[in-house]
Amino acid sequence: MAWWKGSTAGRDVNPDLASERERPSFNVETLTNFLDGGVEQTRLRRSVVRIFNNDPAYSREYLYFKTRSERYEGSVRNTYNINRKIKEMGWDQNGPEVKYIYRILGGETALNIHTIFMKTIVALGTDEQIAKWLPLARNYKVLGTYAQTELGHGTYLRGLETTATFDPTTQEFIIDTPQITATKWWPGDLGKTCTHAVVLAQLHSNGKKYGMHPFIVQVRSQEDHSPLPGISVGDIGPKMSFDNIDNGYLMMRNIRIPKENMLSRYSQVLPDGSYVKSGSDQINYFTMISVRVGLLRDEAMDSLMKACTISVRYSAVRRQSELKPGDRESKILDYQTQQHKLLPLVATCYSIDFTSKYVEKFYNDVYSEIKKANFNSLPELHALTAGMKAFVTEISSNGVEVCRKACGGHGYSLYSGIPTIYSKLVASCTYEGENTVLHLQVARFLIKCFAGAQSGKPLPPSVAYLSSPVAGACQAMTPVDFLNPEVYLTAYEYRVHLLVTSAANKMQNLVQSGIEQYAAWNSTSVELVKASIAHSHYLTVKIFTSALNSLFDQPHIETVLKPLCDLYALHGIFTNAGDFLQHGYLSGKQLDMATTAYLGLLAELRKDAVLLVDAFDYTDEQLLSALGTYDGNVYHNMLEWAQKNPENMKVNPMFESHLKPHMQSNPAKL
Repeated sequence: MAWWKGSTAGRDVNPDLASERERPSFNVETLTNFLDGGVEQTRLRRSVVRIFNNDPAYSREYLYFKTRSERYEGSVRNTYNINRKIKEMGWDQNGPEVKYIYRILGGETALNIHTIFMKTIVALGTDEQIAKWLPLARNYKVLGTYAQTELGHGTYLRGLETTATFDPTTQEFIIDTPQITATKWWPGDLGKTCTHAVVLAQLHSNGKKYGMHPFIVQVRSQEDHSPLPGISVGDIGPKMSFDNIDNGYLMMRNIRIPKENMLSRYSQVLPDGSYVKSGSDQINYFTMISVRVGLLRDEAMDSLMKACTISVRYSAVRRQSELKPGDRESKILDYQTQQHKLLPLVATCYSIDFTSKYVEKFYNDVYSEIKKANFNSLPELHALTAGMKAFVTEISSNGVEVCRKACGGHGYSLYSGIPTIYSKLVASCTYEGENTVLHLQVARFLIKCFAGAQSGKPLPPSVAYLSSPVAGACQAMTPVDFLNPEVYLTAYEYRVHLLVTSAANKMQNLVQSGIEQYAAWNSTSVELVKASIAHSHYLTVKIFTSALNSLFDQPHIETVLKPLCDLYALHGIFTNAGDFLQHGYLSGKQLDMATTAYLGLLAELRKDAVLLVDAFDYTDEQLLSALGTYDGNVYHNMLEWAQKNPENMKVNPMFESHLKPHMQSNPAKL
């Protein structure tokens, strides 16, 4: 019996789920090792999981019954307990063990933005600033947040209204939120917890404006935690999710801070008020770029993997209707419609895994160059992370909702685990950049690169396809041809090239007809967003196929992943058929062939569906789902959890105050 069966270890596995694991076509453990990055990484992750699962201090058993205050208090307690555990175990704060803790506790921790506070100081602070602030933050002597978004401005950072005006007579900055819309709004850890904030504000000096810059501002006393003079700060109240996080608001009225509190690695104000910059203006957005990289794996992929695990396991247990007249009710996973809902999402999990690793490596490479004062790749990194953040969070949050609906009525219950996953994940479609706005930022990069390609300039690797448009039409002759990665990758390349070209030409024609550039951009914005989505979609397919090509020395893994890559790509063609039919790249007959190949993959992967989600290796404690436990005893779990509801242990106070008076005023004869 596997150790990771968690709380179900004392029960027999539901025969319907056990049968799914009886004749595996691949070694689940080997696939898990591959996803983790090796046998040793799996061993390490499981050892950390075991430590936290076996410690009652981190139990989430009654999470669904807790109030906002209880969730917040529990998260703060978890965070400090984690810090003690790290020291007790002798782990490094930046070590591999620590990165698994968030996944284990499902985000039930506080001070998550405190980490971003520290990352911002490391990325944008001078050596002296890092030496001063980082030890204080690491030891929780100061508690930080990242205050960027305002009540009236979010993704459009150039519109931020908070100001930082340099006063050369005192060598201080005056931080001010001059109107209601300038109020900082949403920062996590701000509502009740933090003492300091990295505040993003518009820099003013010697009567000139220099754009958005970061400043460290103290907001609460370190003695009694009260707001400092001129500071108004508090919690913004109930939200759709994140009940454990104290998202807050912050108003500052002419707060004075020392000159050295401006993070100044790449730009600074001299004592006489003159401004000196080194590097790119985009460097002040680097914290957002860093967070977007982490979002792909820690939020989007993790959430979709959990939802797929729950819904696939449940679909192998839930029986409904007769597939063959007179037979026993069938597993809903045997219905093609259920396979069409869930199996492409399982494939998407694997695609996001490869994509997130690719983006993380690209980020690390560019960051290394930035530290050498080379900013050449920063625009491509910005476009890549913006596009992938928007694309991946959108498909993942939509996918989690598909998983919830695929569980029928029980998917609506918090006990399923999926509503909590969804309501938390869907927020990522807005924070760190609203997705539509991010796609438009990517579109600006694409249009600029398209113009460069037209004039023969070399392009960054991620958009090299713009220099060599696909000619002719698809050459596929049979459904099997669509299982060739070169065939579908070329189709995706054609699609994105067509959409970028079409949007660029439309905008150019509008400008040439006398329309202002800004109006032409707005009139083309729907096509531009579509082009950006196609660009990111193409890259995910390309990254997946490239990863397959690198597995020549691991044929057992390649055999498992190849159908998943095919399914991911063909599902995209099936659901975006119009793009591929446009201008005749695919014929109607070829689309039928692609559909045949796609539906064939659903049937092929059906037999391995449970094994493919087992490989994600979540314990029952991590899933926190009555529907998704390893043993598949769904109905036992649902009833048991309902009976644990604290409300069922109380006398209903409404009986005495409302029910009883009406019931007994004119007693009816029964």
